Amino acid sequence: TVAELREWKDHDLEAQGRLTAPMRYDPETDRYVEIDWSEAFAGIADALGRLDTESVVFYSSGHAGLEASYLFALFARLYGNNNLPQSSNMCHETTSVGLKKVIGSPVGTVIWEDLDQTELLMFFGQNPGSNSPRFLHPMKALKDRGGKIISFNPLREQGLVSFIDPQDPTAMLTGRETIISDQYHQVKAGGDVAALMGLCKAVIEADDAARQAGAEPVIDMEFVNEHTNGFDDFVEVVRATDWDEIAANSGLARQDIEDAAREYLAHDKVIAAYGMGLTQQAHGWLNIGLLTNLMLMRGHIGRPGSGITPVRGHSNVQGQRTVGIAEKTKLIPMDKLRELFGFEPPQQDGTHIVDAVAGLFTKKIKGFICLGSNLLRAVPDQELMERAWPQQELAVMISTKLNRSHLFPAKTAYILPCLSRAEQDIQATGNQYVSIEDSFAMIHGSIGHRKPASDKLKSELAIVAEMAKATLPPNPKVTWDDWIADYGKVRDLIEATYPDDFKRFNERLNEPGGFYREIPAHYRKWETESGKAEFTKPERLDALDFGDSPGRYRLVTLRSNDQFNTTIYGYSDRFRGIEGTRDVVLMSEEDIADAGLERDQTVALITDYDDGHVRRLGGLKIVPYNLPRGTIASYYPECNVLVPLNHHDKLSKTPAGKSVPVRIVPDGPEG
Repeated sequence: TVAELREWKDHDLEAQGRLTAPMRYDPETDRYVEIDWSEAFAGIADALGRLDTESVVFYSSGHAGLEASYLFALFARLYGNNNLPQSSNMCHETTSVGLKKVIGSPVGTVIWEDLDQTELLMFFGQNPGSNSPRFLHPMKALKDRGGKIISFNPLREQGLVSFIDPQDPTAMLTGRETIISDQYHQVKAGGDVAALMGLCKAVIEADDAARQAGAEPVIDMEFVNEHTNGFDDFVEVVRATDWDEIAANSGLARQDIEDAAREYLAHDKVIAAYGMGLTQQAHGWLNIGLLTNLMLMRGHIGRPGSGITPVRGHSNVQGQRTVGIAEKTKLIPMDKLRELFGFEPPQQDGTHIVDAVAGLFTKKIKGFICLGSNLLRAVPDQELMERAWPQQELAVMISTKLNRSHLFPAKTAYILPCLSRAEQDIQATGNQYVSIEDSFAMIHGSIGHRKPASDKLKSELAIVAEMAKATLPPNPKVTWDDWIADYGKVRDLIEATYPDDFKRFNERLNEPGGFYREIPAHYRKWETESGKAEFTKPERLDALDFGDSPGRYRLVTLRSNDQFNTTIYGYSDRFRGIEGTRDVVLMSEEDIADAGLERDQTVALITDYDDGHVRRLGGLKIVPYNLPRGTIASYYPECNVLVPLNHHDKLSKTPAGKSVPVRIVPDGPEG
């Protein structure tokens, strides 16, 4: 029964294998029962027809290809709303909003060729060993040609320390490591703003010294004057900021920051790569702004071998935004949709995932259609979410495997099993290609070759189209059956809607390495209000929405090498030496001693956030780890129960899971 499955671990749910037939929840037996596809589509259409259109959310996880994503967004708008939040709301929405504000492009400026040319790679809040192993080979290649790597990260992560190349037989046989980070700076959680301010201050002081000595300036004033706004105001704030304040807020010594700045100044080709360590903060937007400031001062955006690159997770999380999955109407060419499909698109902005979850709590939101995802595990305030989710009228989950989100069924609940991208997708015109956009804005085509796990599986695109066809009135310009039969026709629609990004889409689909969706900032074209890149004037020295107090820690939620987002593949976090469990809290030896705790002691964490709700996670074993004082760490998504929904970036609403205020208490009822 569903009640029994709720007692299972996430790993055990995943290990049951593939879902192979459509199912509907039966409350009388507390089980999901198999149904046929026609019954599923008819039931979903009936439920959607009874709901107010603004009460339904169309959520996507970032996995589905561009073709299915485009039709999913079209389905939502034909239904009558722009409620199209996406998994980027919870990870890199700070990038989408922050970078758009300062350089006019909501994505990174680096292409793969830049990695081959760069001389210095700087990592901020990103762990490639666990989260982006694709970076490991460019990192090794950089070191082999004499380049440098500097890392800023609270945890001492093996993937940023050294690397044995599995494709190098000699290295595998001898255990010969490549040393990755030439400098490793363990900034404390929430201290990146101060660290970045320190880097900028060191650069400005080096420029002052060069000018006084009659030497060549180190700041590229020709670039700054031609391409940017706000430099003087920024410099004024930096000059007024004291080094002692920077050190106190970053957790780093002035000398360490100056050493990093000196390396930065020594190279003409610099790439800054960052992850959710910067974006998932209450003032993550300021992290993005200051990192951009650092790169702008030396003209490191729009130069070969240089640039700024956010490192994203899901394979198509960036591409889904490109083809219309967005809640903000200003991002969508509504005139093109009106012309192509003969309807009046809704003009009201849709809901961000944080607002959608809040709407569930107040029962304003009554239905979710989920294109992938394990949403109940991914969002903050998991305990409140598990209470609210079953109260809605409809939940539709398009999934490949069982996950925790299926175990809190709505009043009407369906699980619709889909093909994986590796499986053959046979439609009327043959096996279909699908496409994705990666973090470097490269568009790739792929085609499945494996036999499907079940003959009852449908593709994500076919499921979306069949749901829409059953729900919506006929429209001669909306030909769902034709699009299911030939995904190339959907790509034609994408090209017609976004001609600048997808010109000759079908023709270029399978170009080796993909084709580049040309990002304006890569070419120093700034699509900002001023037409120039904008320096951010910092208003504070931390990225927190709380202060320090005795007994309060800054919790960093993190992933292991054997998981992907909310999916847990195993219990061997080999890079951190943690085996057989995820129920741990990592602390520095000094913090353990000062708190009167012991290694392997079992404790609980309680969120220290004054909003009237108690959040607690117990059964955690203390593990000593190399961390800054006052910063502790534990695993995502288990720790989402501790993250308040309103603890998020102030600009983008991205949940601030990299700095959660918590206290450590004894485990058990008294805790």
